[in-house]
Amino acid sequence: MGATRTDIHKGTDLELSALAKALGHPARIAILRHLLRTRACITGELTLEIGLAPATVAQHLRELKSAGLIQGKVAGHGVNYCINPNVWRQTAALFADLFAQYPENQPRKYPCHE
Repeated sequence: MGATRTDIHKGTDLELSALAKALGHPARIAILRHLLRTRACITGELTLEIGLAPATVAQHLRELKSAGLIQGKVAGHGVNYCINPNVWRQTAALFADLFAQYPENQPRKYPCHE
């Protein structure tokens, strides 16, 4: 597969795609679920909770932070990570908008459903 032509896509589609990529690994979903439950966390706790090596958890945290889904603050020898509430709400809105486009309440059927 070649390079993606980003110039032909809408900004919101590019943003949604980047967020979907960041969400596209079960370890990252587990990290996000843990952060949502605990409201904050230190990296060491995440390695115990997720069951992965510290370097692997750190790599997943970088991906989530790069996408803006989480934010981190140095605290002693570790980093306290938490959900970035603004990006989290924006992500929820982007996915909700995409899923709301399914014509569930319209009478016509798709040809593949017949």
